[in-house]
Amino acid sequence: MKLACVVHRFGADIAGGSEGHCRLVSQHLAAAHDVTIVTTCAKDHITWRNHYPPGESRDGALRVLRFPVARERSMHRFMDLSDRVFADGASASDERQWFRENGPEAPELLDHLARHGGEYDRVLFWAYRYYDTYFGVPLVGDRAVLVPTAEEDPLIHVDAVRELFARPRGFIFLTPEEAALVGARAPAGRPSAIVGCGLDPVDAPAPQAMLEPLGVRDPFVLYLGRVDPNKGCGAMLRHFEKYAALGRGVQLVVAGPASMPIPDHPLIRPLGFVSDEVREALFARARALVMPSPFESLSMVLLEAWNRAVPALVNARCKVLRGQVERADGGLYYGNAVEFAAALDYLIDHPANARQLGRQGLAYVDHEYRWPTVMAKIETLLRQ
Repeated sequence: MKLACVVHRFGADIAGGSEGHCRLVSQHLAAAHDVTIVTTCAKDHITWRNHYPPGESRDGALRVLRFPVARERSMHRFMDLSDRVFADGASASDERQWFRENGPEAPELLDHLARHGGEYDRVLFWAYRYYDTYFGVPLVGDRAVLVPTAEEDPLIHVDAVRELFARPRGFIFLTPEEAALVGARAPAGRPSAIVGCGLDPVDAPAPQAMLEPLGVRDPFVLYLGRVDPNKGCGAMLRHFEKYAALGRGVQLVVAGPASMPIPDHPLIRPLGFVSDEVREALFARARALVMPSPFESLSMVLLEAWNRAVPALVNARCKVLRGQVERADGGLYYGNAVEFAAALDYLIDHPANARQLGRQGLAYVDHEYRWPTVMAKIETLLRQ
């Protein structure tokens, strides 16, 4: 088949969840299909400033078409409009404008879909909340497959979203929770698949000695990803400071780019962006992965931790994270600072039980998330 994969930004150096999911799936689709990535020139997800050159390029087996962003995002205008739309007092015009303000606004990308969309057998769109998906799906609705990456947040309840979900011919979901969330707002009977994301078995871990110069010592728990209030990091850091005041001596290692202050605390070790080798060494030594996000459609880092038999401690407010932990029996969850401390104590004080939770997480990944299993589901949906 000739496939187009439409995503708001794309590149090996982009760490976003839906963007990374698109790249991985597209690469595996390219083993059997002619795949074109249709995307923008943006790299920064805040401003949408043009970064990559427009036009055609290659990423391995993938043909990449980039289109310029017409204007950078005004966060002031976007936040004002968000307040109005999420307060349920907005007009249909306001709701449509929200998608323009959220961006990245790339009219030439839409023009490509309008002119050439019929040349693709299927057009897959990643992430329902962005301009290219909201305005692009109606242009190719008869062959559109939506990967919503939807979360239980205010946008999902907006009327314009229900209209969008009525247009694709099929859906690819990441978890059963996401399928239920979108299914309640989409017409019945559309073909769909719950696929998650594929992973390959990991090789031997990186040498652990490289952690010592970074000030990382045992025992520690790991947060890996964007350090952002929207990811629950503020609450996580507050919970950990209360836990550390109990005198347990456990480190919290925070690895990833930060868009918020990280407390200057002797037991909180911020590393910023880390290399793949350091990442592997952190997974090899961590007593647990902490996932504090209240909103997720799928946590790739949680699957990566389980792929290395690392148990998880997740935010119980997030239905997706809690559902994944319960299905895998691969960790614990917390709802407040007291439960956070109790769960952390259990994982540190009962290492054999913690390792067993990690092994159960690995067994879940083996059963559900190996690439042959994931791609078989996607191929079946594309044929439907």
